[in-house]
Amino acid sequence: MLDEAVTLGAMSDLDLVVRGGLVVDGTGAEPRPADVAIDGGRVVAVGEVTEDSRREIDADGLVVAPGVVDVHTHFDAQLFWDAAATPSCLHGITTVIGGNCGFSIAPLGNGQAGYLAQMLARVEGMPLATLEQAVPWDWSSFADYLARFDGRLAVNAGFLVGHTTLRRAVMGADDERVATDAELDEMATLLGRSLAEGGLGFSSSLANTHNDGDGRPVSSRYSTRDELLRLATVTGEHAGTTLEFIPSVATRFSDDDMDLMTAMSLAADRPLNWNLLNVNSLLWDAAQQRLTAGDFAAERGGRVVALTMPVSSTLRVNFVTGFVLDAFEGWTDLFALPLDERRRELADPARRAQMRSGVETVDTTLTRRMRNWSSLVVEQTYSDATRRYEGRTLGDIAAVEGGDAFEHLLDIALADDLRTVIVIPPIGNDPESWQMRASVWRDPRALIGGSDSGAHLDMIDTFVYATSLLGPVVRDGYFTLAEAVRSLTDLPARLYGVTDRGRVAEGWLADLVVFDPATIGPGPMEMRADLPAGASRLYADAHGVEHVLVNGVEIVAGGRLTGATPGTVLRSGRDTETVHAGAAAATLHA
Repeated sequence: MLDEAVTLGAMSDLDLVVRGGLVVDGTGAEPRPADVAIDGGRVVAVGEVTEDSRREIDADGLVVAPGVVDVHTHFDAQLFWDAAATPSCLHGITTVIGGNCGFSIAPLGNGQAGYLAQMLARVEGMPLATLEQAVPWDWSSFADYLARFDGRLAVNAGFLVGHTTLRRAVMGADDERVATDAELDEMATLLGRSLAEGGLGFSSSLANTHNDGDGRPVSSRYSTRDELLRLATVTGEHAGTTLEFIPSVATRFSDDDMDLMTAMSLAADRPLNWNLLNVNSLLWDAAQQRLTAGDFAAERGGRVVALTMPVSSTLRVNFVTGFVLDAFEGWTDLFALPLDERRRELADPARRAQMRSGVETVDTTLTRRMRNWSSLVVEQTYSDATRRYEGRTLGDIAAVEGGDAFEHLLDIALADDLRTVIVIPPIGNDPESWQMRASVWRDPRALIGGSDSGAHLDMIDTFVYATSLLGPVVRDGYFTLAEAVRSLTDLPARLYGVTDRGRVAEGWLADLVVFDPATIGPGPMEMRADLPAGASRLYADAHGVEHVLVNGVEIVAGGRLTGATPGTVLRSGRDTETVHAGAAAATLHA
């Protein structure tokens, strides 16, 4: 039964009514049959709506839920040529946050564009030719950058101010060192100005996998604790801001790691989210230890939240970009070399022995996945000589042709001019791992997020995380539908203080997803050569997502883009409210 009829008084015809659906409102409440009335971009009623409307959507047999809020993306550049942030929007994402990991593309200093483009190509896997052809790189301030998107986006989008970008703007190419007091003052001023102009917060990274286009550590890795705390303090001086941070990549946190994140949260009086917590049966003890960073912070009045994904990610790597591979001991300097020198090094038996040892004798999450050389899959090759290896494991190749799986890996890469795409199989697809993940999704010290959508375009497929959770994971019984919707919508919106989004409620903005709970899920994964300059990316459509609305306007209908651009450029203090560190601890997951 629908709720009692909703009377809207003398209101003229509504813009739109979504009729007869099962509303899952994002609060965690049980699903209920209801109509949803929309007018002026907002939900004006949830219940039995009897008024006429200019348009209707028949949601019989379908779920009506809030649009998904993806807080960890790298759509900063892609939105210039793809206003809909595909394929994420096809999977129900209506709001994206960019500028993560310290890598915003504003503010832009003189001569900085080329460096940032090359850095993003290396550290975030965006094709350099695409960045050079499709991004204008002609703004200076954060306000200038945001203004480029006003009225031009299909999705809502907001952006953090990146630490490496700030350092580069202030210090130029001389940024591989500790900043002087004067430089730090200038950084603080530039950050404050960018936040006042609409930046949603401050992001930084100390990850040893984050290297620039020349293979050198990105600038934020040279920062001191005092620098990070100073910039966190500036962040807290502006309403509606937050903190995002990538700690050094390690299996477990040290006391120093926990203390730094807590101190940043306290300095800003804001929650800090860090990326990424991997959860499976092989890493369970380490995951539990890393979650204690949330306890450490809470005991001191701060708020530290882990982002974690509801998918078991497959990694695709190659010897051109080298991302992930350059984190292995004895491999880092290899990817700082020009391609010709890199090829010579890979052919050298001594270098090969060093590389093998760097993976087989060091125990990290990545080395555990990589060192089972025989399990690696040759997904895509680029020469007639290597075509026969596509789709086969290195173990199978070695068994048929003789020799060693690791040697075959390097031989095939050399024959392909280093472009071979190698798949590192996922771990943790066993029921025990999924139960562990579900327990973390319910944990107030963690939040579902960390898709990295818009980055690593030929490497990761986590842009399907929303439809994976709402479909296969829910249908397999690991999470209820109400829990899944809340985790994807209301919880991330509340962490970031995004106002009036993340719920289906009267007066809230009408970002909605209408889907079939029996069929929703990711479609087949494929490579598409649809980027500017002819570059390729991983892509998957969604099954079961019938309608996606942003601010009351359909941007996806029947699984296809409508071409509408109703998205809002989110600006701090206008489209976000302040979430204090202590308040976040008290209210999130409540």
